[in-house]
Amino acid sequence: MASLFAQRIVQAALILLGVALVTFLLLHYLPADPAALIAGRSANAQMIANVRHQLGLDLPLPLQFWRYLSGLLRGDLGRSYIQRSEVATLIVARIPATLVLMLTGILVEVALGLVFGILAAVKRNGFADRAVMTLAFVGVSSPQFVIALLLLYVFAAELGWFPMSGYGTPAHVVLPALTLGLLGAGWYARMVRSAMIDVLNQDYVRTARAKGLSWRRVILRHALPNALLPIVAMIGIDIGQFMGGVVVVEAVYGWPGIGQLAWQAIQQVDVPIIMGVTLVSSLAIVLGNLLADAVAPVLDPRIRGR
Repeated sequence: MASLFAQRIVQAALILLGVALVTFLLLHYLPADPAALIAGRSANAQMIANVRHQLGLDLPLPLQFWRYLSGLLRGDLGRSYIQRSEVATLIVARIPATLVLMLTGILVEVALGLVFGILAAVKRNGFADRAVMTLAFVGVSSPQFVIALLLLYVFAAELGWFPMSGYGTPAHVVLPALTLGLLGAGWYARMVRSAMIDVLNQDYVRTARAKGLSWRRVILRHALPNALLPIVAMIGIDIGQFMGGVVVVEAVYGWPGIGQLAWQAIQQVDVPIIMGVTLVSSLAIVLGNLLADAVAPVLDPRIRGR
Protein backbone atom coordinates (compact mmCIF):
# COMPACT_ATOMS: atom_id res chain seq x y z
CA MET A 1 0.00 0.00 0.00
CA ALA A 2 2.83 2.41 0.78
CA SER A 3 4.37 1.77 -2.63
CA LEU A 4 1.02 2.28 -4.34
CA PHE A 5 0.44 5.49 -2.43
CA ALA A 6 3.89 6.79 -3.44
CA GLN A 7 3.09 6.03 -7.09
CA ARG A 8 -0.18 7.95 -6.80
CA ILE A 9 1.65 10.97 -5.38
CA VAL A 10 4.09 10.96 -8.31
CA GLN A 11 1.17 10.64 -10.73
CA ALA A 12 -0.58 13.52 -8.96
CA ALA A 13 2.48 15.74 -9.36
CA LEU A 14 2.67 14.94 -13.09
CA ILE A 15 -1.05 15.64 -13.49
CA LEU A 16 -0.71 19.02 -11.83
CA LEU A 17 2.25 19.85 -14.06
CA GLY A 18 0.22 18.88 -17.13
CA VAL A 19 -2.75 20.97 -15.99
CA ALA A 20 -0.50 23.98 -15.41
CA LEU A 21 1.06 23.63 -18.87
CA VAL A 22 -2.23 23.15 -20.75
CA THR A 23 -3.97 25.98 -18.91
CA PHE A 24 -1.02 28.29 -19.44
CA LEU A 25 -1.01 27.61 -23.19
CA LEU A 26 -4.77 28.00 -23.55
CA LEU A 27 -4.79 31.32 -21.71
CA HIS A 28 -1.83 32.55 -23.76
CA TYR A 29 -3.75 32.03 -27.00
CA LEU A 30 -6.92 33.78 -25.84
CA PRO A 31 -8.07 36.42 -28.33
CA ALA A 32 -8.26 39.01 -25.52
CA ASP A 33 -5.10 40.90 -24.58
CA PRO A 34 -4.69 41.33 -20.80
CA ALA A 35 -2.27 44.22 -21.32
CA ALA A 36 -4.80 46.10 -23.43
CA LEU A 37 -7.55 45.56 -20.88
CA ILE A 38 -5.36 46.77 -18.03
CA ALA A 39 -4.12 49.82 -19.97
CA GLY A 40 -7.67 50.90 -20.74
CA ARG A 41 -9.57 51.89 -23.87
CA SER A 42 -7.78 55.20 -24.28
CA ALA A 43 -4.31 53.64 -24.21
CA ASN A 44 -2.11 53.82 -27.27
CA ALA A 45 0.18 51.10 -28.61
CA GLN A 46 3.17 52.33 -26.59
CA MET A 47 1.22 52.29 -23.32
CA ILE A 48 0.00 48.77 -24.01
CA ALA A 49 3.56 47.70 -24.82
CA ASN A 50 4.77 49.17 -21.52
CA VAL A 51 2.12 47.24 -19.57
CA ARG A 52 3.02 44.06 -21.44
CA HIS A 53 6.67 44.57 -20.51
CA GLN A 54 5.83 45.21 -16.85
CA LEU A 55 3.83 41.98 -16.70
CA GLY A 56 6.54 40.00 -18.50
CA LEU A 57 4.19 39.15 -21.36
CA ASP A 58 6.77 40.17 -23.96
CA LEU A 59 9.13 37.38 -22.90
CA PRO A 60 9.37 34.12 -24.90
CA LEU A 61 6.56 31.74 -23.96
CA PRO A 62 8.84 28.98 -22.54
CA LEU A 63 10.54 31.56 -20.31
CA GLN A 64 7.17 32.87 -19.12
CA PHE A 65 6.08 29.34 -18.18
CA TRP A 66 9.38 28.61 -16.45
CA ARG A 67 9.07 31.76 -14.37
CA TYR A 68 5.51 30.82 -13.41
CA LEU A 69 6.54 27.24 -12.59
CA SER A 70 9.45 28.48 -10.48
CA GLY A 71 7.04 30.63 -8.52
CA LEU A 72 4.71 27.67 -7.98
CA LEU A 73 7.55 25.67 -6.46
CA ARG A 74 7.95 28.50 -3.93
CA GLY A 75 4.21 28.60 -3.26
CA ASP A 76 3.75 31.79 -5.28
CA LEU A 77 0.62 31.77 -7.48
CA GLY A 78 1.43 35.17 -8.95
CA ARG A 79 -0.19 38.56 -8.63
CA SER A 80 -3.60 39.59 -9.93
CA TYR A 81 -3.47 41.92 -12.94
CA ILE A 82 -6.65 43.77 -11.95
CA GLN A 83 -6.87 43.58 -8.15
CA ARG A 84 -3.09 43.99 -7.71
CA SER A 85 -3.09 41.47 -4.85
CA GLU A 86 -1.41 38.12 -4.39
CA VAL A 87 -3.51 35.36 -5.97
CA ALA A 88 -2.85 33.03 -3.05
CA THR A 89 -4.26 35.65 -0.65
CA LEU A 90 -7.38 36.13 -2.76
CA ILE A 91 -8.00 32.38 -3.00
CA VAL A 92 -7.39 31.72 0.69
CA ALA A 93 -9.91 34.44 1.56
CA ARG A 94 -12.56 32.62 -0.51
CA ILE A 95 -11.84 29.09 0.72
CA PRO A 96 -14.01 29.19 3.90
CA ALA A 97 -17.15 30.00 1.89
CA THR A 98 -16.36 27.30 -0.66
CA LEU A 99 -15.68 24.76 2.11
CA VAL A 100 -19.08 25.44 3.65
CA LEU A 101 -20.80 25.01 0.29
CA MET A 102 -18.75 21.90 -0.48
CA LEU A 103 -19.51 20.12 2.78
CA THR A 104 -23.21 20.92 2.82
CA GLY A 105 -23.65 20.13 -0.88
CA ILE A 106 -21.93 16.75 -0.53
CA LEU A 107 -23.94 15.97 2.61
CA VAL A 108 -27.23 16.67 0.80
CA GLU A 109 -26.39 14.72 -2.35
CA VAL A 110 -24.98 11.70 -0.51
CA ALA A 111 -27.92 11.55 1.92
CA LEU A 112 -30.51 11.80 -0.86
CA GLY A 113 -28.59 9.44 -3.13
CA LEU A 114 -28.22 6.76 -0.47
CA VAL A 115 -31.86 6.87 0.62
CA PHE A 116 -33.36 6.82 -2.86
CA GLY A 117 -30.73 4.47 -4.30
CA ILE A 118 -31.38 1.88 -1.58
CA LEU A 119 -35.14 2.30 -2.06
CA ALA A 120 -34.81 1.74 -5.81
CA ALA A 121 -32.64 -1.35 -5.31
CA VAL A 122 -34.94 -2.95 -2.73
CA LYS A 123 -38.04 -2.17 -4.85
CA ARG A 124 -36.32 -3.11 -8.09
CA ASN A 125 -38.54 -2.98 -11.20
CA GLY A 126 -41.40 -1.63 -9.10
CA PHE A 127 -43.10 1.75 -9.11
CA ALA A 128 -40.67 3.20 -6.55
CA ASP A 129 -37.69 2.09 -8.64
CA ARG A 130 -39.07 3.65 -11.82
CA ALA A 131 -40.01 6.87 -10.02
CA VAL A 132 -36.55 7.23 -8.43
CA MET A 133 -34.74 6.57 -11.70
CA THR A 134 -36.96 9.05 -13.54
CA LEU A 135 -36.28 11.74 -10.94
CA ALA A 136 -32.57 10.89 -11.03
CA PHE A 137 -32.52 11.29 -14.81
CA VAL A 138 -34.30 14.64 -14.55
CA GLY A 139 -31.89 15.76 -11.83
CA VAL A 140 -28.68 14.93 -13.68
CA SER A 141 -30.05 16.42 -16.91
CA SER A 142 -31.20 19.74 -15.46
CA PRO A 143 -28.92 22.77 -15.89
CA GLN A 144 -27.64 24.25 -12.66
CA PHE A 145 -29.06 27.70 -13.30
CA VAL A 146 -32.55 26.27 -13.92
CA ILE A 147 -32.63 24.46 -10.56
CA ALA A 148 -31.09 27.48 -8.81
CA LEU A 149 -33.56 29.98 -10.27
CA LEU A 150 -36.52 27.67 -9.61
CA LEU A 151 -35.57 27.25 -5.95
CA LEU A 152 -34.98 30.99 -5.62
CA TYR A 153 -38.37 31.80 -7.11
CA VAL A 154 -40.34 29.31 -4.99
CA PHE A 155 -38.57 29.38 -1.62
CA ALA A 156 -37.08 32.90 -1.57
CA ALA A 157 -39.25 35.15 -3.74
CA GLU A 158 -42.68 33.54 -3.25
CA LEU A 159 -42.53 31.87 0.17
CA GLY A 160 -39.83 34.07 1.68
CA TRP A 161 -38.35 31.19 3.67
CA PHE A 162 -34.74 31.89 2.68
CA PRO A 163 -32.72 34.95 1.60
CA MET A 164 -32.25 35.60 -2.10
CA SER A 165 -28.45 35.78 -1.86
CA GLY A 166 -25.56 36.38 0.47
CA TYR A 167 -23.44 34.48 2.94
CA GLY A 168 -23.01 34.29 6.68
CA THR A 169 -25.96 32.47 8.25
CA PRO A 170 -27.30 28.87 8.04
CA ALA A 171 -30.31 30.17 6.09
CA HIS A 172 -28.01 31.45 3.31
CA VAL A 173 -26.51 28.01 2.66
CA VAL A 174 -29.76 26.03 2.36
CA LEU A 175 -30.70 26.86 -1.23
CA PRO A 176 -27.16 26.68 -2.72
CA ALA A 177 -26.52 23.36 -0.96
CA LEU A 178 -29.91 22.03 -2.04
CA THR A 179 -29.20 23.06 -5.63
CA LEU A 180 -25.92 21.15 -5.66
CA GLY A 181 -27.46 18.25 -3.73
CA LEU A 182 -30.38 17.79 -6.12
CA LEU A 183 -28.05 17.83 -9.11
CA GLY A 184 -25.61 15.33 -7.59
CA ALA A 185 -28.14 13.09 -5.86
CA GLY A 186 -29.24 11.63 -9.18
CA TRP A 187 -25.75 10.30 -9.88
CA TYR A 188 -25.45 8.87 -6.38
CA ALA A 189 -28.90 7.27 -6.52
CA ARG A 190 -28.08 5.50 -9.78
CA MET A 191 -24.69 4.37 -8.51
CA VAL A 192 -26.09 3.15 -5.17
CA ARG A 193 -28.90 1.29 -6.91
CA SER A 194 -26.49 -0.50 -9.25
CA ALA A 195 -24.05 -1.38 -6.46
CA MET A 196 -26.80 -2.50 -4.09
CA ILE A 197 -28.45 -4.75 -6.68
CA ASP A 198 -25.10 -6.43 -7.32
CA VAL A 199 -24.49 -6.92 -3.59
CA LEU A 200 -28.03 -8.15 -2.86
CA ASN A 201 -27.49 -10.95 -5.38
CA GLN A 202 -24.45 -12.26 -3.51
CA ASP A 203 -24.60 -15.58 -1.66
CA TYR A 204 -23.81 -14.14 1.76
CA VAL A 205 -26.85 -11.86 1.54
CA ARG A 206 -29.11 -14.77 0.72
CA THR A 207 -27.54 -16.72 3.59
CA ALA A 208 -28.20 -13.85 5.98
CA ARG A 209 -31.84 -13.73 4.89
CA ALA A 210 -32.12 -17.51 5.24
CA LYS A 211 -30.96 -17.19 8.85
CA GLY A 212 -33.94 -14.97 9.56
CA LEU A 213 -32.26 -11.56 9.67
CA SER A 214 -34.54 -8.65 8.85
CA TRP A 215 -34.21 -6.80 5.56
CA ARG A 216 -33.20 -3.66 7.45
CA ARG A 217 -30.33 -5.39 9.21
CA VAL A 218 -29.20 -7.18 6.04
CA ILE A 219 -29.14 -3.92 4.08
CA LEU A 220 -27.52 -1.69 6.70
CA ARG A 221 -25.00 -4.13 8.18
CA HIS A 222 -24.15 -6.44 5.30
CA ALA A 223 -25.10 -5.01 1.91
CA LEU A 224 -24.56 -1.25 2.27
CA PRO A 225 -20.92 -1.32 3.55
CA ASN A 226 -19.92 -3.42 0.54
CA ALA A 227 -21.72 -1.09 -1.85
CA LEU A 228 -19.97 2.05 -0.59
CA LEU A 229 -16.70 1.78 -2.52
CA PRO A 230 -17.92 3.52 -5.71
CA ILE A 231 -19.65 6.12 -3.55
CA VAL A 232 -16.38 6.95 -1.78
CA ALA A 233 -14.69 7.41 -5.16
CA MET A 234 -17.46 9.77 -6.28
CA ILE A 235 -17.15 11.80 -3.08
CA GLY A 236 -13.43 12.20 -3.74
CA ILE A 237 -14.18 13.64 -7.17
CA ASP A 238 -16.90 15.91 -5.80
CA ILE A 239 -14.51 17.34 -3.22
CA GLY A 240 -12.31 18.58 -6.04
CA GLN A 241 -15.19 19.91 -8.12
CA PHE A 242 -16.76 21.79 -5.24
CA MET A 243 -13.42 23.14 -4.02
CA GLY A 244 -12.87 24.51 -7.48
CA GLY A 245 -16.16 26.32 -7.00
CA VAL A 246 -19.40 25.78 -8.82
CA VAL A 247 -19.36 28.95 -10.87
CA VAL A 248 -23.02 29.03 -11.90
CA VAL A 249 -24.40 28.29 -8.43
CA GLU A 250 -22.12 30.81 -6.76
CA ALA A 251 -23.00 33.45 -9.35
CA VAL A 252 -26.76 32.94 -8.99
CA TYR A 253 -26.73 33.02 -5.20
CA GLY A 254 -24.02 35.66 -4.82
CA TRP A 255 -21.90 33.16 -2.90
CA PRO A 256 -18.41 34.59 -2.24
CA GLY A 257 -16.45 31.45 -3.02
CA ILE A 258 -13.66 30.46 -5.37
CA GLY A 259 -16.09 29.96 -8.25
CA GLN A 260 -17.28 33.55 -8.07
CA LEU A 261 -13.65 34.70 -7.97
CA ALA A 262 -12.95 32.64 -11.10
CA TRP A 263 -15.99 34.07 -12.89
CA GLN A 264 -14.89 37.63 -12.16
CA ALA A 265 -11.36 36.81 -13.35
CA ILE A 266 -12.67 35.31 -16.59
CA GLN A 267 -14.67 38.45 -17.32
CA GLN A 268 -11.58 40.60 -16.74
CA VAL A 269 -9.09 38.17 -18.37
CA ASP A 270 -7.14 38.15 -15.10
CA VAL A 271 -4.85 35.29 -16.10
CA PRO A 272 -3.02 34.76 -12.76
CA ILE A 273 -6.33 34.27 -10.90
CA ILE A 274 -7.66 31.91 -13.57
CA MET A 275 -4.44 29.91 -13.39
CA GLY A 276 -4.50 29.89 -9.59
CA VAL A 277 -8.11 28.73 -9.32
CA THR A 278 -7.54 26.04 -11.96
CA LEU A 279 -4.51 24.67 -10.13
CA VAL A 280 -6.27 24.76 -6.75
CA SER A 281 -9.22 22.91 -8.30
CA SER A 282 -6.91 20.31 -9.82
CA LEU A 283 -5.05 19.90 -6.53
CA ALA A 284 -8.35 19.41 -4.70
CA ILE A 285 -9.45 16.73 -7.19
CA VAL A 286 -6.12 14.94 -6.84
CA LEU A 287 -6.27 15.09 -3.03
CA GLY A 288 -9.87 13.91 -3.09
CA ASN A 289 -8.90 10.88 -5.17
CA LEU A 290 -5.95 10.16 -2.89
CA LEU A 291 -8.31 10.35 0.09
CA ALA A 292 -10.68 7.93 -1.61
CA ASP A 293 -7.79 5.55 -2.27
CA ALA A 294 -6.79 5.75 1.40
CA VAL A 295 -10.34 5.09 2.67
CA ALA A 296 -11.10 2.22 0.26
CA PRO A 297 -8.94 -0.38 2.09
CA VAL A 298 -10.69 0.51 5.33
CA LEU A 299 -14.08 -0.24 3.81
CA ASP A 300 -12.88 -3.33 1.94
CA PRO A 301 -9.91 -5.15 3.56
CA ARG A 302 -9.52 -7.30 0.43
CA ILE A 303 -7.91 -4.32 -1.31
CA ARG A 304 -4.97 -4.36 1.11
CA GLY A 305 -3.70 -7.65 -0.28
CA ARG A 306 -3.72 -6.53 -3.88
